[in-house]
Amino acid sequence: MQFKDQLEFVSQHVKKNKMRIFTTILATTMGCAFLIVLASIAFGLEGSIKDEILSDDSLTKIEVYENEENKIDVGKIKSFDDVSAVVNLINIQADVLNTAKFENRTADSVSMQLTNFAENKKAKIPLSSGSYPTKENGIVVGYNFAETLVSEAEMKNMKVSTASEEKEKDTVGYKGNLLGKKIKLSWVLPSDEKKIVSKEFIITGISEKPVKEWDFNSRILLSDTLEKTLTADFVQKFGDKINKEELFDTSYLVFAKDLEAVKAVNKQLKDMNYSTYTVSQQLEEISLIFGVLKAGLLFIGTIAILIASIGIFNTMTMAVTERTREIGVMKAIGASPKLIQRLFVMESAYIGIIGTVIAIIISYAISIISNFAIPKILFAVTNEEAYKTTAITFSSIPWELVLTASVISIGVAVLSGWRPARKATKIDVIQALKQD
Repeated sequence: MQFKDQLEFVSQHVKKNKMRIFTTILATTMGCAFLIVLASIAFGLEGSIKDEILSDDSLTKIEVYENEENKIDVGKIKSFDDVSAVVNLINIQADVLNTAKFENRTADSVSMQLTNFAENKKAKIPLSSGSYPTKENGIVVGYNFAETLVSEAEMKNMKVSTASEEKEKDTVGYKGNLLGKKIKLSWVLPSDEKKIVSKEFIITGISEKPVKEWDFNSRILLSDTLEKTLTADFVQKFGDKINKEELFDTSYLVFAKDLEAVKAVNKQLKDMNYSTYTVSQQLEEISLIFGVLKAGLLFIGTIAILIASIGIFNTMTMAVTERTREIGVMKAIGASPKLIQRLFVMESAYIGIIGTVIAIIISYAISIISNFAIPKILFAVTNEEAYKTTAITFSSIPWELVLTASVISIGVAVLSGWRPARKATKIDVIQALKQD
């Protein structure tokens, strides 16, 4: 019997038992679709989290943390072949209140950091406009810094309700260009507001626009050459009210020359007993966590397919019983046991393939609908702008998932039909022909 004839034989028997085959295919479809949709949640959330991380950080950046026993050796780190720059970020202790004044506008509690601008330039940290300062009195302000410069009139007119704040958002803050403008920065202790340290600076650069719409960068960067000057001024003005030894807190960012060099540099830093953090390291940890989650969801989904396989087994067992006489006739005219077994296995495979194809179509439909509808539902329930402005993928179906689910679904279907097919090959010809 040719393969085409075998397909025709299977097709004829499927048509004779449409309702039974339909319900069996439906069970297979539900099991396979459940597996794909369930696992797609892990794929979707993993992709969203990774995209969120990659959109916010440089892949070549390594955060390095020191401790009391192991101070950062900047000179040694810079000597590494694969290091392009070491950027220091020096924070002023929280006890000191930072204030910025421009014309008749004031920005209170401003975040200020001291850094080496030459290293920032080497690290190729971009600016939206202007350039890094070359003199001590030059500063770089955050992209949203102008919005924090509020006049007294604007402060009085600001409304309390959230709706009003959103309405007034575009009317508050400085709207002009700050590049090249002079600005006065002040430092004061909340416990003694009469003692103030003030200095005038020129804005030479504005940092890059944040990738996320909800992110707000109002930070001011000053030259790290001011550290000694500010320390002396603070001690002179504030005296014993501040801890000179803990006045500044420094963190470091090490930039590798390229992505391939990150692992090598990170290993060198760890060999020096530094604690480090890299985006690639976090991505590996996320991949490990979601790898375990995917495996767990695939296991749960496979159980659903195994439950569906019971229906295939019952269907094929009934088919063998009903066709006992037909099997006897086939054997009598010379059909081999292998051919008979193949015909029944093909029928169970047919059920698995049709059910799997339908399941894949349904799964993609559910994935598209959920990615479209869930953010809207969450926004309506929580009123969180993040669900409206951020592209969140709740379900993603890569080809690997489709292939894995198809292999499991069709494989289980074939195995479910194998036992009844083997039973068909053992039917006695004489006994089979005697049956009505």
